[in-house]
Amino acid sequence: MEKQRLDKFLSNQLNMTRSEARTAIRRGRTSLSGVVVREPALIIDVETAVVSFDDKQISYKKNIYIMMNKPAGVLSASNDKSRKTVIDLVPDNLKRPGLFPVGRLDKDTTGLLLITDDGEFAHNCISPKKGIAKVYEVLLDGEITVDMPEKFQQGVVLHDGTICKSAILEPLGKTNAKVTITEGKYHQIKRMFGVYNLGVNKLHRVSVGALVLPQDLKSGECCEISAQELKSVFGKEI
Repeated sequence: MEKQRLDKFLSNQLNMTRSEARTAIRRGRTSLSGVVVREPALIIDVETAVVSFDDKQISYKKNIYIMMNKPAGVLSASNDKSRKTVIDLVPDNLKRPGLFPVGRLDKDTTGLLLITDDGEFAHNCISPKKGIAKVYEVLLDGEITVDMPEKFQQGVVLHDGTICKSAILEPLGKTNAKVTITEGKYHQIKRMFGVYNLGVNKLHRVSVGALVLPQDLKSGECCEISAQELKSVFGKEI
């Protein structure tokens, strides 16, 4: 059983600071099993306590898992003084302290991005040892040659000598394709195509493991996913 101060519980479960939580509790906006409590330092069992805020019961979640359809022009970061980040796009009903993106998509890359406050989950997602497949749709500024799928499968050697792991290149046309990788080197897909003097005009991630971006999740929108659903992240490998 996990014990927490009431003000910390509110801060973790709702989009508010500890100071705001303490003020709200002292003003009688919080109840425990139907009884109003005004002591922020009250210790509760987070898994069994029946806590309500403004007469609405709070469903305890140890962690939160969010899927975003990331738009272009937004940073994959928790905060930035001058530029908009993916955390800025998370709606208030899903926000909580400590949110961060799982890995990074380049500023101009779009598609599936996971956001959480669960460090262990994030580590497992991005660890090269896990070999989780990430699938991208790519639009190039030139034509794909017939030998490139085999080269990608063998492991592309970047201009700086870095050797990439085996990847799948599935041409969908002369200048567009699906690419599956199991690692996340800096600007990896752009650098892989750069070896063949091709530039990437558009890059859109459609899946991580067996978790697929829903077609009805519009650009910039988010949805919460359960911990059970996120197990599918570890269910697909090259």
